[in-house]
Amino acid sequence: MNSRKVFCLFTVVAALSLLAACSKKTETTTEETAAPTESAGTPVDQSTVGEITGTVKFDGEKPKPKAIMMDQDSVCVKKHNGPVYYEDGEVNANGTLPNVFVYVKDGADKYSFPTPTDQVTLDQNGCMYQPHVMGILVGQDLHVISSDATTHNIHPMPTDNREWNQSQAPGAPPIDEKFTRPEVMIPVKCNQHPWMKAYIGVSKNPLYAVTNADGTFTIKGVPPGDYTIGAWTATYGQQETKVTVPAKGSATADFTFKAGS
Repeated sequence: MNSRKVFCLFTVVAALSLLAACSKKTETTTEETAAPTESAGTPVDQSTVGEITGTVKFDGEKPKPKAIMMDQDSVCVKKHNGPVYYEDGEVNANGTLPNVFVYVKDGADKYSFPTPTDQVTLDQNGCMYQPHVMGILVGQDLHVISSDATTHNIHPMPTDNREWNQSQAPGAPPIDEKFTRPEVMIPVKCNQHPWMKAYIGVSKNPLYAVTNADGTFTIKGVPPGDYTIGAWTATYGQQETKVTVPAKGSATADFTFKAGS
């Protein structure tokens, strides 16, 4: 083979390699930036929906609350009249658990749920994230605001979504972000104030709730059917149970977590 033919062959191979590389890069970029699409399932008949209610209990000796030391930032200290405690591992006065993310883990994929147009707000107030545990739908807007006269640094640390890390100075405009994949749960921290923690449950459907100060929850708008219900805690692990929701009826999903579980 003469040198001219070798040169032509080399040129063709190089061009094909470059084309393949560009194609792969385009596919990766498209996957990372593509807007989420709504599921193509059956629309929910609102005249048939029911609800799931329950209580999340704690079995064991109630842990002693651990105080947060905010001395590094006087703005944080001045926002509180007394000690502030870590929320992870907290047990309610009645022996139940707050901040448990309870959600339909399986059974709702056959239904379609439109992406809400309203925002879900995460506030930084008193150098604490409010709420501590929250849910949001895939593609729904996360609206991050600050009520503090100090600089915060919002840093979600997902496994399946894009990680981002953004500072928010006093008076800065809100930060608006979206998550494109379901993920339970995404931890959030503040690089300026290491005690600040929040957790975001990203769901494909709106069938979730967070337990309150008496450990109870209610998931409304559940189509009739059989479901697997998951319960997530930051400290005591996860559990799941199965329920059947009748048309226009109610099902119960109770959980009990133990210390060290």
